[in-house]
Amino acid sequence: MFLRLFLLFTCIPLVELYLLLQIGSVIGAVNTFLLVIITGVLGAYLAQQEGIRTLERIRTLMARGEMPGEPLIDALLILVAGFVLITPGILTDLLGFLMLIPATRAPIRRWIKGQLERKFSTSNAAVYTIDPNER
Repeated sequence: MFLRLFLLFTCIPLVELYLLLQIGSVIGAVNTFLLVIITGVLGAYLAQQEGIRTLERIRTLMARGEMPGEPLIDALLILVAGFVLITPGILTDLLGFLMLIPATRAPIRRWIKGQLERKFSTSNAAVYTIDPNER
């Protein structure tokens, strides 16, 4: 766990900083600054649009009495994508855009779903249901 947190909060920002400096040396500081601003604004807009679309899917499925498992994972991915897109960086922007595009979000969602299924199948957790007819 420590190694993951170290990579997340130390190595990734250093790589992002290096990439931004390299890009800045090629296209200039002002253009690099504009690139960061544009990807942040575009990412926030796309995250909002995808989030609204996903919430509608969740509402539709719940109105039909179905469990919206995949749309809930999509909603989580879109939320994370919005966060990483408003942070300056090239790698995080790439990851954020991949999580926003439905075609590239699907394999990420399948991977997360598989991880959750594996985690729940190996745990000792019990699931209890309440039957409303039983009183």
